[in-house]
Order: sequence, then C-alpha cells, then structure tokens
Amino acid sequence: MYTIRHTADALKALRRMPRNTADLIREKVREVAANPAAARNVIKLKGRDGYRLRVGDWRVLYTLESGELVLFVIEIGPRGGIYD
Repeated sequence: MYTIRHTADALKALRRMPRNTADLIREKVREVAANPAAARNVIKLKGRDGYRLRVGDWRVLYTLESGELVLFVIEIGPRGGIYD
C-alpha cells in the first residue's frame, strides 16, 4: 500500500468540487495506492513524468515514488484543461 500525499493545489481542487465527486476521486486514488499495477483507467503520461487517472470527466495526475512507497497527487482538474 502506497502512502497518499497531495499538493496544495490538488487539495484546493478537491475542496472546491462537489462533495460526491471529491469522494469518488478519493476512493479511486486509494484503489490505485493499494495496487498500482492492477489500476484501471490509468495511463503513463507522455512528455512528462507521472501517470493520469481518469475519474469520469475529471483527471488526476500523480507520480509514484517506489523507494518510499508514496503516491503523490500533483493535480486534479477537468478533462480539458489539466494537461496545460
């Protein structure tokens, strides 16, 4: 099980979105942290480090630090503007 850490921007995004959406995103991130190899709706990012988790119309960008077993959530946002 990976420990989950968030940037300040990711936490701010979770606080601003509807509660049911934020809860769903938290649940999906916990599933990825439990077993990253078997995670669904995850792809490796091209052109930058990290991975993308798709949760409906929302995207969660994160990195894995295997040496410390940390899943670090970098950014959470809607599908269209997350990759800028």
